[in-house]
Amino acid sequence: MAESKIKFPKVFSGGRQYGMVIALLFIIVFFQIITGGITFKPLNVTNIILQNSYVMILAIGMLLCILTGNVDLSVGSVAAFVSALLGVMIVVNGMPVVPAIIIALVVGGLIGAFHGFWIAYVGLPPFIATLGGMMLFRGLTLGVLQGKTLGPYPTSFQIVSSGFLPDPIGSGGFHITTVLVGLLCMAIYTFLQLSKYKKQKAYETKTGGFIPFIISLVFVNIGLFLLAYLLASYQGIPNVMVLLVMLILVYHFMTSRTTLGRHIYAFGGNQLAAKLSGIKTKRVFFWVYVNMGVLAALAGIVYAARLNASSPRAGNGFELDAIASCFIGGASASGGIGTIPGAIIGALVMGIMNNGMSIMGLGVDWQQAIKGLVVILAVAFDVTSKSKGK
Repeated sequence: MAESKIKFPKVFSGGRQYGMVIALLFIIVFFQIITGGITFKPLNVTNIILQNSYVMILAIGMLLCILTGNVDLSVGSVAAFVSALLGVMIVVNGMPVVPAIIIALVVGGLIGAFHGFWIAYVGLPPFIATLGGMMLFRGLTLGVLQGKTLGPYPTSFQIVSSGFLPDPIGSGGFHITTVLVGLLCMAIYTFLQLSKYKKQKAYETKTGGFIPFIISLVFVNIGLFLLAYLLASYQGIPNVMVLLVMLILVYHFMTSRTTLGRHIYAFGGNQLAAKLSGIKTKRVFFWVYVNMGVLAALAGIVYAARLNASSPRAGNGFELDAIASCFIGGASASGGIGTIPGAIIGALVMGIMNNGMSIMGLGVDWQQAIKGLVVILAVAFDVTSKSKGK
């Protein structure tokens, strides 16, 4: 009987997510106008992707934590600690890049397991456990680096974040391979959306109408082609963008199409009901934080490759940007609601705002104040929407 009481939240919070896409478009247009066209220059578009890649990686992992109704405050410090270990292994001891990266990811997983153990099996509140982890691994970072910055890294490591896909078709200048990849993505997206629409029509489920469907399809394809054209006008597709797309696809599939994803949503929707329905809630809780540790390590790898050094100040504020990205992208502070695409949209909103405000010459103080206000408004929208629904 307990199974009938559990209510699985919808994987897609459609209205909120579409609203964030519209908000993102308005923000892009606003900064394109206010910066005199700098925002949409090919070099700047590439910089936005590179500068926010590690925040997007963290936002993917943070979303799973938020779906359980919690957060992980340690991710910035974990990324910094992993970066410091990489500096010692590669720069100081000359370890080959691939084994060093594998060790770094394993260390991240072990750190996540450390947090998951205290949270899931001992019963510590995630806020307290990860706050302690934040201080612990920030201190270890300072101890490992002894206040110094280690660098530079070999070129084979830098290409993780600073390299670009080759262009075997083109002969320099315009990156033809990037345009072809963009056209392929447009074709795949169109095929998938048409298949989805036909299934909805066949089962007589709500589609929203054919004309709105076509309009959204056209707008997304225009966006994909424009992005491909801008990237092709510079150096093509960054390596880290390929990594991001793979992560987005894998985690979107996991959260929307797998049993584990449904268990995570059920956990956040009603933990007691999920437990009574047979879901091993402690195991779900544990693996969510193990996953967060691995992605924090991956973000530390990408950041170190981007910076070309391991710095004691690495990762400062990363956790706040990741949490903010999820809330701006439609995740609920109470858990159970949110999507991977939404978190990425939120990260892009944050990234474009940071980039635009920097181009405008706003100081860090004003940037932090404006971002804080945006987060408050995003969470307030979530709270008021729920209160109206009751």
